[in-house]
Amino acid sequence: MKDSTRNILLIIAVIIISISIFKLQQLNKPATENISTEEIRATAAVNIEKSVNGMAYPKAPELAGITNWVNSEPLSIDGLKGKVVLVDFWTYSCINCIRTLPYLKEWWQKYEDEGFVLIGVHTPEFEFEKDAENVKKATEKYGLTYPVAQDNNYGTWLAYQNRYWPRKYLIDKDGYIRYDHIGEGGYDETEAKIVELLNEMGHNITLEKTNVEGIEEPEDALIVRNYQTPELYAGYKYARLPLGNEEGFQPEKDALYKLPATTLRDDVIYLDGRWRNNEDNLQYVGEGIGKVVLKFTAKSVNIVISPLGENEVDVLLDGAYLTKENAGSDILFDSKGRSYLMAKDAQLYNVIGNNNQYGTYIVTFETNSNDFAFNSFTFGS
Repeated sequence: MKDSTRNILLIIAVIIISISIFKLQQLNKPATENISTEEIRATAAVNIEKSVNGMAYPKAPELAGITNWVNSEPLSIDGLKGKVVLVDFWTYSCINCIRTLPYLKEWWQKYEDEGFVLIGVHTPEFEFEKDAENVKKATEKYGLTYPVAQDNNYGTWLAYQNRYWPRKYLIDKDGYIRYDHIGEGGYDETEAKIVELLNEMGHNITLEKTNVEGIEEPEDALIVRNYQTPELYAGYKYARLPLGNEEGFQPEKDALYKLPATTLRDDVIYLDGRWRNNEDNLQYVGEGIGKVVLKFTAKSVNIVISPLGENEVDVLLDGAYLTKENAGSDILFDSKGRSYLMAKDAQLYNVIGNNNQYGTYIVTFETNSNDFAFNSFTFGS
């Protein structure tokens, strides 16, 4: 082969690989169809710093591409200069986010009149979380009265270069990020920093630690003693693990699934019946009883459901109905002891509670409704 021909083929191969990489990157990007690159770039905290006691802190990016506000008129970081601002990235079906809300509510109540502003930036994980009415219902359910900004197209998420739910950024009176925290916990440290920044404004606030009944600081990940099943996704686009069924995911198709005759594998979702494979959920579309079966290791179980209408879902643990002792907060019982969910809103449902003993179990969901669709599972130990 001549050198010129070899070089041409090499150039073509490089072009094909580059296009493939670009396409893969596009598939993994969050939806930003309404946010311009210029707008995101303009809000990014780049090379603008403030020095405090020898430490450099970045300028807080502006809120970008917010599609709707709950509990507030539109706000901006620049317009809140002179106040201490806590930006909390959350989404209403995230159990880790939900567990932080009692602390956020307490801080808002304690410090609102001292020049403290709390903005819950609601960046959706699932499609149904983009619905403004769903977000409004969630704020009412959890008693949130502070401003909530819907970041449906990930404009603010990208401006802050965030990757986590929940995550908190604490901004001082001059508009600089002085503290941030990823995940649950860190409540004492976060509140102490809020008080410190408020006192920089001339206040003389004495820190009185907030304690929320029933919520404890989570154990450090390095010293958690027990293994726990990881979060599991039902939609083919976001699933980190394959389905347990040999039929596997079949994107955008209706597929008939059968439970295996052999022992179930740990930490994977099994289906029985005909199910539609959607990007971010699985929807039952069969006749008779459809089942979702999962062998997990944990104490508690939550399921995110995005129903098309109101429907009842039976819930069993190791083949038996739940009891009052191990049932989650969203489980109902009929007069015969049948345990079930009334799935009518797109949200997270707690099906097995923290009173359950840590261990390995099989949870089964049974439905005869084509309105039933679920998105993910989360667990607690």
